[in-house]
Order: sequence, then C-alpha cells, then structure tokens
Amino acid sequence: MRRLLTRMVLSHVIVAVLAALATVFVIREVAIRGWETRTQGGMAPGGPGTTHGMRPGGPGRGGMSAAEGFRQQVIASIDQGALIGITVGVVAAVLLAFIASRRISEPVARLGQATRAIAAGRYDTPVPVPPETELAQLAHDVHSLGETLQETEARRMRLIGEVAHEMRTPLTVIDGYVEGFIDGVIPSGPEELGHLSQETRRLRRLADDLAQLSRAEEGRLDITVESGDLAATVTRAAERLRPQAEDAGISLTVSGDSVVAPHDSGRIAQVVTNLLGNALQASPPGGTIGVSTGVDGEYAVVTVADTGRGISAAELERVFERFYRVPHPEDRQRPGEGSGIGLTIARGIVTAHGGSLTATSAGVGHGAEFVMRLPLRAS
Repeated sequence: MRRLLTRMVLSHVIVAVLAALATVFVIREVAIRGWETRTQGGMAPGGPGTTHGMRPGGPGRGGMSAAEGFRQQVIASIDQGALIGITVGVVAAVLLAFIASRRISEPVARLGQATRAIAAGRYDTPVPVPPETELAQLAHDVHSLGETLQETEARRMRLIGEVAHEMRTPLTVIDGYVEGFIDGVIPSGPEELGHLSQETRRLRRLADDLAQLSRAEEGRLDITVESGDLAATVTRAAERLRPQAEDAGISLTVSGDSVVAPHDSGRIAQVVTNLLGNALQASPPGGTIGVSTGVDGEYAVVTVADTGRGISAAELERVFERFYRVPHPEDRQRPGEGSGIGLTIARGIVTAHGGSLTATSAGVGHGAEFVMRLPLRAS
C-alpha cells in the first residue's frame, strides 16, 4: 500500500507542476506579446506623436528604459506568482493524493485481509463493501466466492459423513459374521456365506456409485452422444426389467413412437433402469408402471409413472439429494436396497445431455411420475 501511496503522490505532483509550468508559460507569452504590441505600435491617448509608454517629452532612451523596466517587473511578478502557485499546487497535490490513496488503499487492504482469511478456510469471513462502485463489485465477487467455497466444503463434509454412514451397515454385518465364524457361534454354511457375499456386493456397488456420483457432480461423466432412436433405447432398458415386474405381480407397459434424438444410449438406459427400479420398489403387487416416449416442442420426453406409494410434497424436494431415501416402514424389511444416490446420478447424466429430470406426485398413496426431457438437437 505504501508503493500505491508513493505512486499516487508522485503522479499528482507531476501533474500539478506540469500544469503550473504550462500556465506560467502561456501567461508570460501572452503578457509579453501584449506589452510589446501596445508599446511599439500603439499611440497614447494624449494625441498624435505621443507613443504609449513614453514620457510626454518625446522619444528618448529614458522612456524606453522605463517601459523595459516595467516589462521586467511584470515578468518578475508572474514568475513570483508562478513559484507561489507551484508550491501551493504541490502541497494540494500531495494532500489530494494522500486522501485519494487512503480511499483506495484502505478498502483494498480490508479486501485483501478478507481474501486471505477465505483462502485459509474461514469461508464465513465478512467482506466489507466500500462505497466506490468498482471496489464494491469486487467485494461482492469475493463474498460470493466465499459463499461458494463454504457451500462446497459443507457438501464435502456431508458426503464424508454420508459415505461413512452407508458403509457402516454392511461393514458391521460382515464384521459380525466373521467374528461369529471365528468364535464358532455361526456356521459357515452356504446361507451365511451368501449373506456375506450380499454385503460385499453392496459395498462394491456403493463404491461404483460414488465414483459415478463424483464424476456427475464435477461434470466429468463420460458421455458419447450419437443421434439415434430414443424410444428404442428406452424400450430395450424397460424390457430387461419386465421379468422382475412379472415376478412382483406388477403390470409394465411401454409405449411411444420413434423419436430421433442425440443421446448416449448406455447412459440413458442407466437412467431408465434406475427410474424403473425405484418404481418397482414403490409399487405393490397389482400395481402398474407406464413408460412412454414422445415429443414436446424442441425436447424428447420420457415419462415413467407408477401407481405406487407416492411421494409427499416435502419429500419431492429431496428425492434427488445424495443418499436420501423416501422413508417408508417397508424399507426396514428390505435392507441394502440401493445406495440412495441413483437419482442423483441419473439427474447428472440427463443434465450432461443438456436436459432435465423432474419428479411429481399427487401425494402419498397416489403414485409418482418422473419426466426426463432431452433436446432434439445437439447444443
């Protein structure tokens, strides 16, 4: 900040001195030329033959010496005034530079302190907003940066806690079986080993889902978009789950005309599989699930609707959150069903396509509907 103060003082002083010198030069030139014009070419008001600036006695060296002396006095007065003006100007320039530098340097210093605090991890550090418009905008930007970093850090901490929570259950089960095998209180038969295998697969699925979630949230999903029949992609994905629907006594219908849209068939099939898997879990025997494909303006629309247990208005806002599961009493009887991040990954995939994934429901007991919208043209 001292360097800024020095530079501003020097710049103001230089401007003041140059302006004063230029003013003095102009005044001297104008005064001298005006004096010469009046003394050499003008006539005194007293009558003809009397030269302005000469004594009435007629031309003579004495008169010209008096004029020259007066001329020198005028120049000396101008120079003296210039010296005083330059001195006053320099002092004023220093004062103005000091005041201006303080108005700039102090807010910048406070912004620097806040920025260093944010860089050190104190994201909630208040950022002072100076009155200057440009600096105020900079302060708002720094404040927004701090809020973004704070939100990112909060998400990271939540993710760590959520992952630890999700891993704790299968690890506890595995640890219990292993201790039982060692102590001889649990037989190491096919059923028990099957439980261990199930929990191991759950951990592996969680690890795979977390890897995809990380790439989805960072916008680094591997997406290979090609123009193709979206309805065919959706139908193939839905038909793979038809045996599960029939075993559960749920009617699955797939409809829709051919819709050509740019998409990654593998990723979109993953989204449809996730939506249908959730619908199967939420639907009781005798329920129905409908999958349809159509066009709405410049978007291809895929809808997955079920007649299952539905979602309350409060839960609709959270179904796409990481590790969030819609609470239901039956969930306690079905441990290990999903990782709770399938919808988060699904939305990330659709977003990477330039589309959207939304959920609606008339309420608990009235089923749910998930709508995927994909642009018909690549952006």
